Amino acid sequence: MALIRLRDISFHIGQTKLLDKVNFAVEKGERICLIGRNGSGKSSLFRVIQGEMISDDGLIERSQDLKVAALAQEPSGSENGSTFDVIAQGLGDAGKLIAQYHDVSHQMAENYTDQLMNEMDRLQQQIETVDGWKLEQKVSAVITKMKLDPDVEFNSLSGGLKRRVMLAAALVTEPDLLLLDEPTNHLDIEAIKWLEDFLIDQKISLLFITHDRSFLKRLATKIIELDRGTLTVWDWDYETYLIKKQEAMEEEERHNALFDKKLAQEEVWIRQGIKARRTRNEGRVRALKELRNQRKARVDKQGNVNMQTQAGDRSGKQVVELTDVSFAYGEKKIVDNFSTLLLAGDKIGVIGANGAGKTTFLKILLGELAPDSGDIKLGTNLQVIYFDQLRSQLDEDQSVIDNLAEGRESIEINGVQKHVIGYLGDFLFAPDRARSPVRMLSGGEKNRLLLAKLFLKPSNVMVLDEPTNDLDLETLDLLEELISNYKGTLILVSHDRDFIDKVVTSTIVMEGDGVLSEFVGGYDDWLRQRATEKSNTKKPAVKNNEQSSKTAEPTKAKKLTYKDKLALEKLPALIEELESNIETMQTKMSDPEYFKLDASVMAEDKTKLETMESELSVAYEQWESLED
Repeated sequence: MALIRLRDISFHIGQTKLLDKVNFAVEKGERICLIGRNGSGKSSLFRVIQGEMISDDGLIERSQDLKVAALAQEPSGSENGSTFDVIAQGLGDAGKLIAQYHDVSHQMAENYTDQLMNEMDRLQQQIETVDGWKLEQKVSAVITKMKLDPDVEFNSLSGGLKRRVMLAAALVTEPDLLLLDEPTNHLDIEAIKWLEDFLIDQKISLLFITHDRSFLKRLATKIIELDRGTLTVWDWDYETYLIKKQEAMEEEERHNALFDKKLAQEEVWIRQGIKARRTRNEGRVRALKELRNQRKARVDKQGNVNMQTQAGDRSGKQVVELTDVSFAYGEKKIVDNFSTLLLAGDKIGVIGANGAGKTTFLKILLGELAPDSGDIKLGTNLQVIYFDQLRSQLDEDQSVIDNLAEGRESIEINGVQKHVIGYLGDFLFAPDRARSPVRMLSGGEKNRLLLAKLFLKPSNVMVLDEPTNDLDLETLDLLEELISNYKGTLILVSHDRDFIDKVVTSTIVMEGDGVLSEFVGGYDDWLRQRATEKSNTKKPAVKNNEQSSKTAEPTKAKKLTYKDKLALEKLPALIEELESNIETMQTKMSDPEYFKLDASVMAEDKTKLETMESELSVAYEQWESLED
């Protein structure tokens, strides 16, 4: 039996039909990704499943004693106290007692009083009444498993660690089904990879929403899409989904074109003169009325964002040059003796952990922050547009129109005059939405508005600090295309691995403690180059002739053990076998017929492939080491 099954669920907000007779089920062990355009109703569907909102029609069937937990997009603001307190509160009233007992015990350790002792006795009795000690063990276990500090204050944590604590609060209830709404927002790459591994290892049933395509590809065993109130199940991987979705859209367009042609012909017929009226077929008239009703009921697909940048003047060949630059906040090093040269047309990615100082580094590059030491030379004729992740350039109290046009009725884009409402329509803002205050917009809408505002300005340098948060997959694809075709210089900070790989030509990695490294290519290229560098650093380095003469004899004297020799002899055959097996598996998984198999079979094959690829990487590294 399915964990949960939705039958003909409908839900409206005003005149907008978000869910129209939605049907789907979640089976045990499935990891289902829910995708759809911003505003399509994905979060509303989550709230209906959780019971926070009641559907207008339909039925939800749940397995007996089903436990559902959810991780929201953002903290609610009600989370207070230590990490232990916030996680324990996920267990309801019993959890609150455990949190209070934890706090009192810490106070007792610091300052024993009879009052605290009496309070501890009272809490202990209440906890025993509700069999709470088992729950306390669950809290401690999940804290250990997720590598959290139980005593640190929740509000002092970074955004990434807050999300980890909130996930722990959801998991401590041991749910049968976990709902995740944009779980990768505000997480750095290492945290995202940790979350992927953790969720796969837990073997928990998931229903999740994400814009992170790498996260989607790694986790999803099935994709469901919410489009114009209708839910479609796609039993494919993401790449095949894109192909099948395109085919379905083309078929829909052909069907609608034929329908519209027939309707137009019938409208011409009904408007003919008196001769036609005498011979009018009443059945044909009824059929025309039905066609009109069908056309009225049809919900047209939401258009795509129409983005274009304003071409600026040409900048100088050198955009910015850093020479031996260092910068620190007190004892915390952000940049330590770093040099680089950015040329016109470069597309640079900047990656690093949360708190590494990526935004600070951007300000140093732009000349907004003076370094503690070293030189910065900015190029000539720079026209910079800057997307900041906090969206500080938007006034939350002003309307969308006022934020964009500042009182003007029309704007100019690449020499063409356009009405403000029309331009906002290119970014999917309907006229009534364009008059709403910015504080009423969703995160994705705010990002689109900031992009619309920035792209009004002529530029030859584009700086984007986390532009992908909250954007739907279609808008991400279009933003990728725009950036790829941008003629100026791009500096991009992002935790979206797929986005980085498709856009940048080189990457600056902030490794912590002020260490910055440059690599050619995107995120995957950096991983490969880093692996090669680590392998090379294991080889003994010869600094000078004197050292060489001193260390030459020991190096020559070192020989392979019998076990090493045996391994060296067997490794080439093992590598060849692994490569052959990987190729066979990849061929099998790329066959269109493969995607008709059960989702659990495909998930098992995916795990096998990842294991073989990992074994091959280890074998190569061992072989290179023994060969050296």
